[in-house]
Amino acid sequence: MSFWLLKTEPETFSMDDLLSKEAEPWDGVRNYQARNFIAQMQPGDLCLIYHSGKEKAVVGIGKVVSYPFQDPGTSDERWLSVDIAPVRKVEPFSLEQIKGHPELNELMLLKQSRLSVMPLDENVFRIIIGEIL
Repeated sequence: MSFWLLKTEPETFSMDDLLSKEAEPWDGVRNYQARNFIAQMQPGDLCLIYHSGKEKAVVGIGKVVSYPFQDPGTSDERWLSVDIAPVRKVEPFSLEQIKGHPELNELMLLKQSRLSVMPLDENVFRIIIGEIL
């Protein structure tokens, strides 16, 4: 199993929106590095859902429930999507809280803040989950 952080703008698609679905394509990614990470996703992988924009916080947990497929929003085969199912909403764990944890200072979120899909080390995932559950 792998672990991921998926960023979304809550005004466009929020954790509440995901919770209202059985599963939803994580689509619209148009960054090659993020696309390459989507290509590595497998069913059963767990994801932290991070609201960007004003909130800047981990707000939920999702699960990958499909293998990567062509993004339905484009005819360009280079762009990929996966279906994400909601697991649960969590108490927000803010960017400031992330920055305050020495064990989290190497997160891609802090080094490549515009990247919307990024892998997480299992230990990092468990640190964040331990803080919010």
